[in-house]
Amino acid sequence: MIAWAVEGALKSACIQRVVVSTDDDEIMDAAVAAGAEAPFRRPDELATDTATARDVILHFLDWMRDYDVEPEVFVILQPTSPMRDHEDIDRCLQKMSQHDAQAVVSVCEAEHHPWLMNELPDDGNMGGFLRESAMDARRQDLRPQYRLNGAVYACRSDFFRSTGSFYGLRTYACVMSRERSVDVDDRMDFRFAELLMRDARERSGQETGEA
Repeated sequence: MIAWAVEGALKSACIQRVVVSTDDDEIMDAAVAAGAEAPFRRPDELATDTATARDVILHFLDWMRDYDVEPEVFVILQPTSPMRDHEDIDRCLQKMSQHDAQAVVSVCEAEHHPWLMNELPDDGNMGGFLRESAMDARRQDLRPQYRLNGAVYACRSDFFRSTGSFYGLRTYACVMSRERSVDVDDRMDFRFAELLMRDARERSGQETGEA
């Protein structure tokens, strides 16, 4: 999965360097073999279940500032989004340029409309489960809702340093397809991603053969 993330970054027309942050030797070796840089090892305190993405990113920015060149803009590509490709990355960075954005975050249309969701009490009673405006609404008439898909986070370094966040008044969304928004959290997600990738390769091969 780390190799897929590196491959997408290397194919991007907008990314100049690909740097991997990890404390794991195996991941570091796989990243370098795929063409990325691994110039530092993530500290042990940032490799725990309680470590935050904010602290990991700030460590990366601090290291680049102190030992190399801090980027004006950085992009986070989580390996758990294997269907994301270089076109998605480039569209995010192009949107950042077009809007003079502080950050751009990838989203996709939500699989289920939030008007059709709610919490349940312990006894499972559904009184008040749906808001009145959703009672007789046809699903196709409800306005599309979007969710974060975790695939691409592009941000200006100075903005992240000052806020510790990707979200502000000049943060924009870049919409990705649901097919490319698969997030691998467990074995079932991984098998689904493998199926989609196999299907994409087969379609690509058929198109190449027809050409």
